[in-house]
Amino acid sequence: MRVIQFREALREAMSEEMRKDTNIFIMGEEVAEYNGAYKVSQGMLDEFGSKRVIDTPIAELGFAGIGVGAAMNGLRPIIEFMTFNFSLVAIDQVINAAAKMYQMSGGQFNIPMVFRGPTGSAGQLGAQHSQAFENWYANCPGLKVVVPSNPYDAKGLLKSAILDNDPVIFMESEQMYGDKGEVPEEEYYLPIGKADIKREGSDVTIVSFGKIIKAVYQAADELQKDGVSVEIIDLRSVRPIDYATVVESVKKTNRLIIVEEAWPLASISTEITYMVQKQAFDYLDAPIRRITTADTPLGYAPTLVKAFLPSVDQIVKAVKDVMYR
Repeated sequence: MRVIQFREALREAMSEEMRKDTNIFIMGEEVAEYNGAYKVSQGMLDEFGSKRVIDTPIAELGFAGIGVGAAMNGLRPIIEFMTFNFSLVAIDQVINAAAKMYQMSGGQFNIPMVFRGPTGSAGQLGAQHSQAFENWYANCPGLKVVVPSNPYDAKGLLKSAILDNDPVIFMESEQMYGDKGEVPEEEYYLPIGKADIKREGSDVTIVSFGKIIKAVYQAADELQKDGVSVEIIDLRSVRPIDYATVVESVKKTNRLIIVEEAWPLASISTEITYMVQKQAFDYLDAPIRRITTADTPLGYAPTLVKAFLPSVDQIVKAVKDVMYR
């Protein structure tokens, strides 16, 4: 199977759907003339033209609102935020318009649109450009929230998001755009709301999503040297959450750790902890552990970045704590 970059997988997903449906267009800062801030939309202006690949001013609230209006009139916009930190400027349109329009119109208006761009930390970018908003948007009824971790998942999930009749928040990572992975040449779609067991194991379940799952893979490799078998579940979407896959895994391993790049309060890991304790409490042989970022804005210094994020050492220690307590 061929190997392509994460950014190429996203580009293929958008281009394939745009070739089939002229109602689909992409709009955002630097998506056209500059070929995308991260070169995700490279070459798309040449293929689809300036009416379907649209550069915008630095005005997130404005172009997010244009996207909602376009969706109400039968188009299928893809709105790119250069980073989801900037989506805070547009959050009124995302939360109060896109997410609520179907209900408020009595079902007269679907909002078939995608808001996509990078989330979370990406190195030394400071406190205002390093925030993860997955749990924020997942808290809002009316939205679907997708957070892929690899090129294969990214392409299949984005194609499904583009065809979805509800607004989808599609969150990536600046530090993953160059990641490479196997992606088939033939067309495929992945369902939103279905988790994937990336590695089967028998001793402990670790649930994660997005780029931080890389630390989980590294920790699992280290633990395997000590004879600990880790089952890794990639949620892939955090609204809806595939609780059933997590619960069935916990019934097998009897231990659960959730690793998430987000502040701890009201996190996705907190929600999963509640649901697993509700549905599989009697199967647990140890308390559920969650590993999140530090409960502070992210500093600029590399030492602070390292201390802020979940680490391989933290994951290994947590697994050993639940295994040998």
